[in-house]
Amino acid sequence: MRKESFGVGDIVHVFNRGNRKQEIVRDDVDRWRFLQTLFYFNDEYSPENPFRTLSDLLGADFNSGGVLVWPSTWPKQNKLVGIIALTLMDNHYHLVLQEIKEGGVSKFMHKFGTGTTNRFNTRHKETGRLFQGPYKARRVGSDNYLKYLNVYLHIKNVFELYPGGLKKAVSEFEDAYQFATHYPYTSLGGYLYNESNMRKIISSDVLDEEFADEKEFKKFARMCADQIFFEEASCALQFP
Repeated sequence: MRKESFGVGDIVHVFNRGNRKQEIVRDDVDRWRFLQTLFYFNDEYSPENPFRTLSDLLGADFNSGGVLVWPSTWPKQNKLVGIIALTLMDNHYHLVLQEIKEGGVSKFMHKFGTGTTNRFNTRHKETGRLFQGPYKARRVGSDNYLKYLNVYLHIKNVFELYPGGLKKAVSEFEDAYQFATHYPYTSLGGYLYNESNMRKIISSDVLDEEFADEKEFKKFARMCADQIFFEEASCALQFP
């Protein structure tokens, strides 16, 4: 899929997967580093060797895997994009971004892709590409599209990780829903429970209305959560 043209104010669904569908994260250390990259690279400031600098500045706070802290010696964060939503899977990711300054999405995704690849390859002693190619970007053209995209990212994707897989998750919706809301590598917890790290990453109120009444969100998710819908959505929305 080519990248569609978009401008300031547009909402963009961005996704990519591992080269040859390989894993892009292998454990919780990699997953934590993924969240760190989203947080620290969403900024105009670009120090040389940013993660080495962060490790030196923050010490245990940076390496503990527990808290996101902005260094007091860095300039105040000047974000490139609004991160509306995110979901990390073992071999792919989804981001919903808002262009808040001209060229912000492209600049952020370049920093994010390079940083993620370098950290993964260094840690696992790998070389070459981590992702299958350039990221895919599609403009979200309607509120209705965004509403279904919200459920697709936060519910359908995480349901695939539920013990027994997607089909069992759909049949055990209540338990699977609780599983999804507590999965730490999606923005759902930031919206529903104001989870602190995730709230530091997501910076847009675009979806706040969708989560203002959790009962309504859950009701809509349940309506969507049958395998036929998920299969059709995967094809129609061109997700990997």
